[in-house]
Amino acid sequence: MKSVCVLVSGTGTTLQAVMDAIQEGKLDAKICKVIADRDCMAIERAKTANIKTAIVRRGVNFHIDLLREMEESGADLFLLAGFLSILSPEVIQRFRNRIINTHPSLLPCFGGKGFYGRKVHEAVIKSGAKISGCTVHFVTEDIDGGPIILQRAVQIDDIDTPESLENKIHAIEHSAVIQALRIIMSGNYIIDGKRVIYP
Repeated sequence: MKSVCVLVSGTGTTLQAVMDAIQEGKLDAKICKVIADRDCMAIERAKTANIKTAIVRRGVNFHIDLLREMEESGADLFLLAGFLSILSPEVIQRFRNRIINTHPSLLPCFGGKGFYGRKVHEAVIKSGAKISGCTVHFVTEDIDGGPIILQRAVQIDDIDTPESLENKIHAIEHSAVIQALRIIMSGNYIIDGKRVIYP
């Protein structure tokens, strides 16, 4: 059974989806720790489920403290579930191909610096695109540019607003995360010709 450390900043709906999938036997894993960069509802969800938590606030030593908390978790994988802080190169290098993120668009479109949350959906609607979706990918130094694990698409209707598109994508994001975790935990993922295998 693989262990997952979840990094959060907000309400924790993705964290809850992973917790539910584990409890329902849909994901053979355990959440060993939840780390937040601020006080948030996600931390309360973790505490209610008796999961170890830590809050690492942004500041001078943020990346050093975050790296320490991640190392101490002993996790096989790290899931960024609405985590709003950008990881330092040192963190990414230490856990290469072990950190995954979800992004609310079909990367490489509408990704990179400045594209997060509703800003993504506003840009998609403004562009006139007819399809959007979500992407689950590995984290690299290139923001939203890491190897893609999977994507799911939704149709954009003429009446859609950034808010309605956000709701459509929320509806598919959680199951996409669960599927992506299953794929990489099974060892059925290849990056640069090499199969990704975790401890």
